[in-house]
Amino acid sequence: MTGAPARLLTWLAVMATLLTACTPVVDLTETDAGQPIPSASAVPTTGDLAAVPSTSATQTPVPPLPAPPLPAPSLPAPPLPAPPAVPQAFALNLYQDGDFVPQYTFDWCVAASIQMAHNLIDDTGGGTWASSAQQSELWEMARARSSDSFNGANPRGWAQVLTEVGMGPYAVVSIATYEDTLQAAARAIAETGRPVGLVMWSGRHAWVMSGFESVGDPAQFPEFQVTGIRVLDPLYPHGSGQWGPSPEPNSLLSPEQLATQFVVREPRRWSTDLPTGYLLVLPVAA
Repeated sequence: MTGAPARLLTWLAVMATLLTACTPVVDLTETDAGQPIPSASAVPTTGDLAAVPSTSATQTPVPPLPAPPLPAPSLPAPPLPAPPAVPQAFALNLYQDGDFVPQYTFDWCVAASIQMAHNLIDDTGGGTWASSAQQSELWEMARARSSDSFNGANPRGWAQVLTEVGMGPYAVVSIATYEDTLQAAARAIAETGRPVGLVMWSGRHAWVMSGFESVGDPAQFPEFQVTGIRVLDPLYPHGSGQWGPSPEPNSLLSPEQLATQFVVREPRRWSTDLPTGYLLVLPVAA
């Protein structure tokens, strides 16, 4: 029994020797593929980790670039201002056939002018004022409302009768300059649709202005130029040796032609507080 364990131990020792002899020698400088084995010095030590830049999630992220601003919405271009209005030729005439009435005496010019004013305003044609009897009555009414040294009808009586018989209101005005007078008369016709009385021959005669032509509409332009005046002279066809012939009814006179008979009226010839100027019996807006 003693010899068997001894032999077993001897056998194990021989086998251990054989196994040791069969272990190959490894070349630490090369691998089986002939590639160098990484040097141990390439592996960072614990002390070297702090020097290696970290790529972990703890790194502060770079903020994204801001988005470019959106373009402002395009607005429509503001409208261009309208060009200033340019005065154009303008004309207005109240006259119709049958409106003219002659004066039946050399004194009744104011009464005949009142009859013509009525006809110009009443454009129906059904109520023409033209009789001699009516003209005489209107003359007496105007005289009764006038006061002057000639015991006739003056511009105040003329305006008052026009107002009382339903064609007013009318007022007597005196304007210093000729151009302003023509503008005032034209503007009054355009605004009221009623004729203007012209005090002619320095206060000795009466005409009716029934219309006008101008450069510029009085309703659109504060300043406009009167180029023509439509007139009715109740003395037609007689006229005056001193002042000139009477124009035909509805004649269109130039300002220069009218100025030969339409002149300044001086207040010394009748009782009035109006200053010296061109006298109009002017329709006034109600």
